[in-house]
Amino acid sequence: MATTNSNITTTAAATAEPPSAATAVAQNGPQIPKDGLPLMHSARTPPVLPWPDIGHLAKWSVSSYKFGFGAECLRDGDPDTFWHSDGPQPHFITVEFPRKVAIQKISIFLSWPQDDSYTPSTLAIRAGTGPSDLQDVRVATLEKPDGWITFDVSSEPDEDGNSFKPVHAYVLQVIVVQNHMSGKDTHIRGLRVLGPQEEDATDGDPFPWKSQDFKMYERLR
Repeated sequence: MATTNSNITTTAAATAEPPSAATAVAQNGPQIPKDGLPLMHSARTPPVLPWPDIGHLAKWSVSSYKFGFGAECLRDGDPDTFWHSDGPQPHFITVEFPRKVAIQKISIFLSWPQDDSYTPSTLAIRAGTGPSDLQDVRVATLEKPDGWITFDVSSEPDEDGNSFKPVHAYVLQVIVVQNHMSGKDTHIRGLRVLGPQEEDATDGDPFPWKSQDFKMYERLR
């Protein structure tokens, strides 16, 4: 598992940049960067992406929440609901899988125009085999974000040097290190955990173990 720290910067102004910019804006569909750079999707609905959403395989929990604004709001697909923390900083989301999985990216929905000082400005991504051995794998700096932001959880280049390796872990944690304007509590309107792109089977196997659900139990004991 990669443990190298790194920073990325994503700004709300990216919606005016051309498709070749660091953050590609989706209209009818996101334009996928080929070099592992972050992707900005300005619509309120989750973007259609080539990386599979594996979050449904995991148990989700949060450090604190106001009644009616808990972890379920992160995955309900409703842009008008949000997780609202209600406790001391730092605030965090913990995603626990029943076995080790490959995690490529996260996609997070934040809205500075709606949430103001509740909007995270710095996120730290941690991963490990359990809550007691989590290590920092990525740090993201966000300037007034508005929309879905998708980026790699690792900063370790792959073999080709064109993208980043996935992180293999049982537990992923997203920590709100700081909010805009030094806000106390935080709002996050959506979060998706994404696995690596699925490769086409080339070995002639008529029943390839391709889906994330099958891969969770492909080895019999």
